[in-house]
Amino acid sequence: MNKVQYQNGTTTSINHFYEKLFLLKDLMNTDSARKIAERREKFMTTYIEEFVLEWNCEKEIC
Repeated sequence: MNKVQYQNGTTTSINHFYEKLFLLKDLMNTDSARKIAERREKFMTTYIEEFVLEWNCEKEIC
């Protein structure tokens, strides 16, 4: 799909993590950048896991 179609689409914000953010680590050019990207990916993964748990009311929060 083109840029306009993507921007007007009905995908969720969570999809953006999988469509773009989780792919960034492999695009880094230096060892330092890769290490930072790996740390950030772990953080994002934890965030998504927590979000899904809360969304599904699997934690005490619900």
